Amino acid sequence: MKTSSLMLAIAGLAVTAGTTHAQTPLTTTRVVSGLVRPIGVFHAPGDYSRIFIIEKQGRIRILKNGVLLATPFLDIDSIVTGGTSTSSEQGLLGLAFHPDYASNGKFYVNYTAVAGAGDTVVAEYTVGANPDIANTTGRLLLTFDQPQANHNGGWIAFGPDHLLYIAAGDGGNSNDTGTGHTATSGNAQDTTDNLLGKMLRIDVDRDDFPADANKNYGIPAGNPFVGVAGDDEIWAYGLRNPWRDCFDSVTGDLYIADVGQGAWEEINFQAAGTGAGRNYGWRCMEGFSCTGLSGCTCNDTALTLPIHSYSHAEGCSITGGEVYRGCAIPDLDGTYFFADYCDTTIWSFRVVGGSATQLTDRTAELAPGGGLDIASVTSFGADAYGEVYICDQNGGEVFKIVSAVGPANDCNNNGKEDACDILDGTSLDLNHNGVPDECGCPADFNGDGFVNALDYDAFASLFEAGDIGADFNEDGFVNALDYDAFASHFEAGC
Repeated sequence: MKTSSLMLAIAGLAVTAGTTHAQTPLTTTRVVSGLVRPIGVFHAPGDYSRIFIIEKQGRIRILKNGVLLATPFLDIDSIVTGGTSTSSEQGLLGLAFHPDYASNGKFYVNYTAVAGAGDTVVAEYTVGANPDIANTTGRLLLTFDQPQANHNGGWIAFGPDHLLYIAAGDGGNSNDTGTGHTATSGNAQDTTDNLLGKMLRIDVDRDDFPADANKNYGIPAGNPFVGVAGDDEIWAYGLRNPWRDCFDSVTGDLYIADVGQGAWEEINFQAAGTGAGRNYGWRCMEGFSCTGLSGCTCNDTALTLPIHSYSHAEGCSITGGEVYRGCAIPDLDGTYFFADYCDTTIWSFRVVGGSATQLTDRTAELAPGGGLDIASVTSFGADAYGEVYICDQNGGEVFKIVSAVGPANDCNNNGKEDACDILDGTSLDLNHNGVPDECGCPADFNGDGFVNALDYDAFASLFEAGDIGADFNEDGFVNALDYDAFASHFEAGC
């Protein structure tokens, strides 16, 4: 109940927030240092005490209640190739927790493997008896060749459909050419027996290939090439090196940041419920520009153009970002953050009506101060609250975007926004008015500042209709226990 009520409120904010710029001044605070080439921040569903941080060489570290645990959650360095330098594009590149992780303990990684000399592997692992340490034996889901060491993509995430999305680069080299690249079209435009340069989508909860040890997944029926020519795993294609994509946790929209060749960086946008079979244009297009390369027709109406692009006068390698959906800075809701790895610029925009609006250079605002700096942004990520983090690979640090002036609403003076207290269960909000009950009066059901017959009538109306808004004790049911709880507070006058 607490989570559902808050998320509905946040979703409502998203409808109107796009017309104004966030007013809360921002900064960043360093939450952890001493990491070795961090390239990703993740969280398990509903886990408010931990974030999981990828170290590119092959380890997953846990930051638990602000403390970096000494023992890695998972260490697969021995089977991971690359990731041993800041310039390496190989390594442990992606992490995603199963939507039902709390009950099944399953999570997934994407890495370049020692076996196969750098081939991409997507594998399933499980948590051990200690919730902070995973079992070290994994189960292969999917693998495919990588002809060169660069352009591996590597991002994985579960979409709102509970299916696993896998971003794959074009296989490396320049202009999607050379050994291991389809000569006439490049890998990104070749949809037959070629998973490179694609966004893939698979079902991890079934196995449609029981006789194939290298394919342990199901094919979703809605994938665009099911039943026609083309690889069934493909969801979208025409990508060069999608680096750090994200789903908006409220709307389900997909943002795909694609690293450019030599002139343009781009961000592609796919609204929730759309996108099957989209062609994002590489290698005949880079950003909004024509490359002169074969494989597709520049500016063809069948291509999906970026929502935003910037030239190499402003940077040289995009790092895709995260949509802020946190509880600590409400007026930032729906803002997408991204960066350029080469010149460390950090920007944000909001998508309104399918267009990128309010483009803002956040670099100076997000400088942490105190002699610290954010020097090499390899990734953004979010915790269970929806707060956004930034990975600095070269510095071995992770920073968190925070309000520069502290929480705007903190009635219990614990240093945390009231909405965050309600979200994680620190505080109850029995009357769903957005104010922790220790600071207000649960019997004031209509939130007008008085306890009277109007509150009784408001509660009784919902209760008689069986509306979940009458779940006064927040146990997920509407029954006599809720009536008794409300009556007790009402009779006590608060």
